[in-house]
Amino acid sequence: MAQFNSIEEILEKYIPKEELQKVHRGLYGFDIQDPSHYLKFDPKAKDLADKLKLEVKSFRFPALAEELRKPRIVRIGAIQNSIVEPTDAPIRAQRDSLIKKISSYIAVAAECGVNVLCMQETWNMPFAFCTREKHPWTQFAESAEDGPTTQAMRQLAGRYNMVIVSPILERDESHGDTVWNTAVVISNTGKVIGKTRKNHIPRVGDFNESTYYMESELGHPVFDTQFGRIAVNICYGRHHPQNWLMYGVNGAEIVFNPSATVDSLSEAFWPIEARNAAIANNYFSVAINRVGTENFAHEFTSGDGRSAHHDFGHFYGSSYVTAPNGARSPGLSRVSDGLLVVEADLNLCRQVKDQWGFRMTQRLDLYAESLAKAVKPDFQPQIIAEK
Repeated sequence: MAQFNSIEEILEKYIPKEELQKVHRGLYGFDIQDPSHYLKFDPKAKDLADKLKLEVKSFRFPALAEELRKPRIVRIGAIQNSIVEPTDAPIRAQRDSLIKKISSYIAVAAECGVNVLCMQETWNMPFAFCTREKHPWTQFAESAEDGPTTQAMRQLAGRYNMVIVSPILERDESHGDTVWNTAVVISNTGKVIGKTRKNHIPRVGDFNESTYYMESELGHPVFDTQFGRIAVNICYGRHHPQNWLMYGVNGAEIVFNPSATVDSLSEAFWPIEARNAAIANNYFSVAINRVGTENFAHEFTSGDGRSAHHDFGHFYGSSYVTAPNGARSPGLSRVSDGLLVVEADLNLCRQVKDQWGFRMTQRLDLYAESLAKAVKPDFQPQIIAEK
């Protein structure tokens, strides 16, 4: 099936300009044609991106000026990418080609002034979990603390004074060589601050990832960095509102959602979930999706009624950022590698809390009590019928 580039391009092609402004306000919360919402980069950044054939988009979320607090301006970066080598190439060649590619994209991000950056889910390998084959794919798993991917990202983080969130397939040698879906958080000093793991594991058709790794036992950590308090809600966790909630309860100001999802499955969900989370929890959410179609040598099927196939669909990119007031950036392309750079004033998080009072009215005590009852074997739903 032929792929289109973006929703924005279709809207601009068919809707008259005066009407398009109204459509944009309804869809994005802003008139996205207003040039004041976009950043200007040094020509060197554009030249480098053009050489790499990397789409670069930007957006700016303003906040009110305050008398007692200075603006907390942060540039957030999100990278979506396709794989480089075919999936039957040697493992080292696949991994190293992606490290080289993403390193060049991070150089563009640095030229654009990015302070904190995240890549897509397991960015340094194909998304092979659909195949359910353990080998050769588990060979991509590496130490979160000192594996080759983390070592490369540590060097770049220190070089560019940039916090880097690097989602990888982790090999935990301290606990029986177990495998985890992990995001490594690297400080702008080049040191590993810590890691977080995927809390919810899909068992949906080809996305039956529990054959590789299980649910995290690390909770909902928030990492205090020079550029704000950040958290990582990996892929399938975005379908669970409680998961988003807990990062907010723990004080996150920016929550990244590195993902891998295909057009035949989830595209109706994609523009909604991360946006809802930003609104409900008063933080910036960053939705990042893989791009391209990945083909595998052996056919596979997952008991979902589909015939055997060599790929499981088109990863549709469309990465975007939402502010706590519900306004969102335009998305990156559905078909090409891209870097999204968003300038945000983190003061907006508290301003929206004050305006809407969601934290003050959220009744955690009520839901904690109700959920404690709901998980018990003798639970009865609170349903009242006519007598």
